[in-house]
Amino acid sequence: MSKHKPAAAAKPQDPSSQLDLRSGQSIELLKELHILTRDGKLNQDSRRKLKQVYHLFQFIEKLLKELPASEQGPTLADHGAGKSYLGFIIYDLFFKALGQGSIYGIETRSELVESSKALAQRLGFDRMKFLNLSVAESAHSDALPEQIDVVTALHACDTATDDAIAFGLQKKAKYMVLVPCCQAELARALNQNKALNLQRTPLAELWRHPLHTREMGSQLTNVLRCLYLEAMGYQVTVTELVGWEHSMKNELILAKYTGQKKRSAAERLTALLAEFGLQELAETRFKVGA
Repeated sequence: MSKHKPAAAAKPQDPSSQLDLRSGQSIELLKELHILTRDGKLNQDSRRKLKQVYHLFQFIEKLLKELPASEQGPTLADHGAGKSYLGFIIYDLFFKALGQGSIYGIETRSELVESSKALAQRLGFDRMKFLNLSVAESAHSDALPEQIDVVTALHACDTATDDAIAFGLQKKAKYMVLVPCCQAELARALNQNKALNLQRTPLAELWRHPLHTREMGSQLTNVLRCLYLEAMGYQVTVTELVGWEHSMKNELILAKYTGQKKRSAAERLTALLAEFGLQELAETRFKVGA
């Protein structure tokens, strides 16, 4: 009768091997954000969120490294910050070692702002500031500097992305990193003018049905945003944030300020607004006049 050796007890998995953590990365932060459990295991519910945030950080890190050196260091404003996953990860992986620069988390839910303030204090992340403001309000707040280097908006809902773009323009941002979400404003406008447009152009068939109206509104909103940014002096790249299996709100818009305002982009923007019966937005969201 053969004897079998008892199976060796499984060794606890190192969180570094689970998440491919960088040297010096704060395990305590990951626990506080509930990405890791208290005993250092990966919280499965946070896996997708973490994948998005890390992937987005790779884009942002590259931009931060391209900024010219300054006495005060880089400044970054994160709009619609929520629990500030993105801001904390950026600070932990970049700003902490840099020893200079500031991150501003902008969020309308006061309880999230207060919890982020408390967490930053516990971790000694003293150059993180959290403001209980809307994106639009933040553009006029004395709590932010006159110039911001990088503007981010991860899944800022509906017109909050447009407000983040307006903020970036006002603050002369060198880079904008945008992942739009819930683009409902344009869909409502398309729906309002649907009957007139169906008589005017066969293109209106593209948004005759409610489901198509929502999808068309989302697609058209981001096309207009890209043209607007180009018309205002930015070089624009559009790519995927992560695979579609992780998020349907997956479009990543990267804008780099060059100062070269594209007249052709402004003309195409105006033409598209006219074609879709959205001329009123030329005086509000997408004003490209002198």
